[in-house]
Amino acid sequence: MRKARAIKKPVLPDPKFSNETVAKFINFIMERGKRNAARNIVYGAFEIIYEKTKKDPVETFDLALKNVGPVLEIKGRRIGGANYQIPYEVKGDRKNTLAFRWIVEAARSQKGKSMAIKLANQIMEASQNQGAAIKKKEDTHRMAEANKAFAHYAR
Repeated sequence: MRKARAIKKPVLPDPKFSNETVAKFINFIMERGKRNAARNIVYGAFEIIYEKTKKDPVETFDLALKNVGPVLEIKGRRIGGANYQIPYEVKGDRKNTLAFRWIVEAARSQKGKSMAIKLANQIMEASQNQGAAIKKKEDTHRMAEANKAFAHYAR
């Protein structure tokens, strides 16, 4: 190891739903320290989800995260002068982080509409195994599957 591992700070649950995952997602959406704006976006998206589906938005969000979270990812590694894309299993918090990233990227890439509407659409699509975030997961799995021959280089 090059340096000591960073100490993980505990994340307090969000005030509305008392859910740590939602609080982490709010922190992930937050830009330039504007937590209140990020909360408004996420809570607005959850209200839109509730209005359209009449289901608990936190359950829909958890289902979307479960669907988008990848099982495998690839990492580049240099061995003997050649770069190989080596598939690795995704563990723990990394799965949620990638799911957050892909959902937010897919929402931000859409044009028009407010962020809350775009985010709500992405979460609802992901909970039904559709949308850009799911496509990103499938592409990642496809790449890992294609490079399965190099799995023996993983440590």
